[in-house]
Amino acid sequence: MRRAPVFLLLLLLLPSLAPAQGPALVDRIVAVVNKEVITFSELNAAVASAERQLARKGTATPPRAVLERQILERLVLDKAQLQKARDTGIRVDDLQLDRAVQRIAENNKMTLADFRSTLERDNVPFDAWRQDLREQILLSRLREREVEDKIQVNDSEIDLFLEELKANPERSEYNVSHILVRVPEGSSPERIEEARAKAQKALAEARGGGDFARVAAGYSDAPDALEGGNLGWRPHERLPELFSSVLEKMKPGEVSEPLRSPAGFHLVKLNDRRDGGASAAPVTQTRARHILVRTSEIVSENEARRRLADLRERIVKGSADFAELAKVHSDDTGSAARGGELDWIYPGDTVPDFERALQELKPGEISQPVKTPFGYHLIQVLERRASDVSQERRRLEARKVLRERKSEDAYQEWLRQLRDQAYVELRLEER
Repeated sequence: MRRAPVFLLLLLLLPSLAPAQGPALVDRIVAVVNKEVITFSELNAAVASAERQLARKGTATPPRAVLERQILERLVLDKAQLQKARDTGIRVDDLQLDRAVQRIAENNKMTLADFRSTLERDNVPFDAWRQDLREQILLSRLREREVEDKIQVNDSEIDLFLEELKANPERSEYNVSHILVRVPEGSSPERIEEARAKAQKALAEARGGGDFARVAAGYSDAPDALEGGNLGWRPHERLPELFSSVLEKMKPGEVSEPLRSPAGFHLVKLNDRRDGGASAAPVTQTRARHILVRTSEIVSENEARRRLADLRERIVKGSADFAELAKVHSDDTGSAARGGELDWIYPGDTVPDFERALQELKPGEISQPVKTPFGYHLIQVLERRASDVSQERRRLEARKVLRERKSEDAYQEWLRQLRDQAYVELRLEER
C-alpha cells in the first residue's frame, strides 16, 4: 500500500494557501536555518493557514503562542529538507510539475483552465500554489531517496510475518490518530524528561475530554499534526509494531500511555476498529520495455536526456522501432537483447521514480526521459493484467508491507537527525 501522492493531499488543503487578510506587518527574522531565514510574514501566513484549516475541520484552535511555536518548528523542518533536496540534486522540472498539475485537474474532472479559475476564485494565487506543489513533491522524493530506499527487510522477518498471517488470516483494521513529541538525538536526561512531561500533559488533556485533534495541533511534532494526527484506516500489519501491539488491547475512544521510540514519545488514539478479512484480491502487473542511458564522467545528465529525447522523437514519428533502438542504444544489458522488454512488473518491483512513471503511462505511451539512480530511461507500457498472487509474490508483498511498517519510524528518526544536524537559531521571542 503506497502513500497517497502528496499533491492529492495538497488539493484537499487548497484554501489554506489563500493569503492572510489583515493589516500590513513590519517583517523580521524569526528563525535562521543554516544560511537561510524564515520571516515573521512567512510564519504569520502559515499560522493563518493553519487556523483556517482547523476551522474548516471544526477543530478548536490552540492558543496563538502554542500554534506559532508548532508551525515555526514545521517551517524549520521543511526548510532543512528543501535544502537537503537541493544539495543532493533532487529536482522537479517544469515539465514534471506541469504533469502533476494536469493530473490534479483531471482527478477533479476539470480542465486546467477551470482548475486554475477555481483556485483563483478561492483567493489562492496559482503561481504560489504551483510553487508549493513543487516543494511538496521535492519533500516526497527526498523521503523516498533518503529513507524508504534504504530500509532493509531480511528473510527471517518475512518468514515470521507469513507465519503470523497464516495463524491469524483475518486481522483487524484500525482507525488511528497519534501525537509525537520529538526528542532530539543525544538529549540529556533532563531534556528527555521534559519531553515525557509534555507527552503526559497532552495525554491528560486528551483523556480529560479535550478534542484529540486540537491536542495534536498544539503538541504534536509530526507532519500530520494539523490533520489532527489522523492516520486513517490501517490494517494491523501495516502499522508500526509499536502501535499495533498496543492497539490490540485498546477499545475505541481510548488513548494510550506515552510510547517511547527512537524519535520520541507517542500517544496513540484508537478511533474505531473493524474486521479486515483475508485479502485475496488480484494485483495489477505491467509489461513494459525501456531504454537506459547511464550517466558517467563521459556521459553527462544533459547528454543522456538529449540522447533519449532524440530516440523518443524518432519512435513517436514512426521512423524507428523502439525494440530495435533498445538493442543498439540501451545500457541495460539484461533487457537490451530483448528489445528493452522487462519481465512482468508487480507494484514495488522497481525504484519509486521508475514506478511513478509506469503508473502515469497508458498502454502504448512512451515517457519523457525519466531519472532514477541507474541513469535515464525511456519507458513504454505495453499492457497490464490482473494476476493472482503466487507464493513468491506473497514473499515480495510481505517484504513491501514490512518496509512500510518500518518506514514511518525511520522517517521520524531521519527528520530528528536532520533537525539536530542543522544550524537553527530561533528568534520568535524577540518582539
